[in-house]
Amino acid sequence: QVQLVESGGGLVQAGGSLRLSCAASGSIFSINAMGWYRQAPGKQRVLVARVITSGSTNYADSVKGRFTISRDKGKNTVYLQMNSLKPEDTAVYYCYLTRLGMSSTYWGQGTQVTVSS
Repeated sequence: QVQLVESGGGLVQAGGSLRLSCAASGSIFSINAMGWYRQAPGKQRVLVARVITSGSTNYADSVKGRFTISRDKGKNTVYLQMNSLKPEDTAVYYCYLTRLGMSSTYWGQGTQVTVSS
């Protein structure tokens, strides 16, 4: 099994910054990708950013240039640095992990990010 523990959410004013962390533990061999989805009230969960095993990163168009995903392999932790936050970034942010050759997706419990205008 895989456990993902997120931290770093909170309330911030528009234009501010937050950094989310996600620490993975358990059966975390052969990681394919780690990253972040978000879900705003009444909307579907959407991909925000991910880093794959090669180190390549992908971002949603809405966060490019503002968010940066990074990974500390030694700590099995992924970070999401969020700058220039906007009210439309308000959502529950979920960390996820996938493993090579396996179909399961593991999720964290979610952390609330609220950006006030």
